[in-house]
Amino acid sequence: MRILLADDDEVSRLALEAMLAKRGYEVTAVTDGAEAWAVLEGDDPPRLAVLDWMMPGLDGAEVCRRVRATPRLEGTYLLLLTSRDGQDHIVTGLRAGANDYVTKPFHNDELEARVNVGTQVVRLQAELSRRVNDLEAALAQVKQLQGLLPMCSYCKKVRDDANYWQQVEDYITTHSGAHCSHGVCPGCWEKVVRPQFKELGIPAPSYPG
Repeated sequence: MRILLADDDEVSRLALEAMLAKRGYEVTAVTDGAEAWAVLEGDDPPRLAVLDWMMPGLDGAEVCRRVRATPRLEGTYLLLLTSRDGQDHIVTGLRAGANDYVTKPFHNDELEARVNVGTQVVRLQAELSRRVNDLEAALAQVKQLQGLLPMCSYCKKVRDDANYWQQVEDYITTHSGAHCSHGVCPGCWEKVVRPQFKELGIPAPSYPG
């Protein structure tokens, strides 16, 4: 999992980067909000970002606002680091678009746990997106039977778009993915099957339907 880490404090940034890398994350570390935004609006940005609130230029909250205003970054998970834990301050961060926050100073175990939550959310979103795409692709492949369908009045074959005549059941299977089972309707039982039994001198059974 790739993570963007933005913190202007070198000591804190290096410590966090080392901790996250030790946990198996691929970390892209930057020193301010402008650099963080440049990474996020670039090609293939990390889907999880840990942003210090107080940074020169763009602060963490402003980066959150920009992310939430960018449709293609909708699924990005944002974790704010803040030195203030007042309710108003936290609410401001969440309203800016942060998914979660950690107050400084924090324990590495707490930050790791919150990052793990973000990782799970990102993975679930990716899996959901993949399944939706698979479903849309499957639906796009289903060809609907529409309009006037040419059918032979004698053998009941139908003509496809390539001017090829084929059995109705084959046409349905090709254009919808459905498979046909075969039986005998009551009318054909009386008109076709029962006379055949009579010709053979065999008592005809009752209609099996």
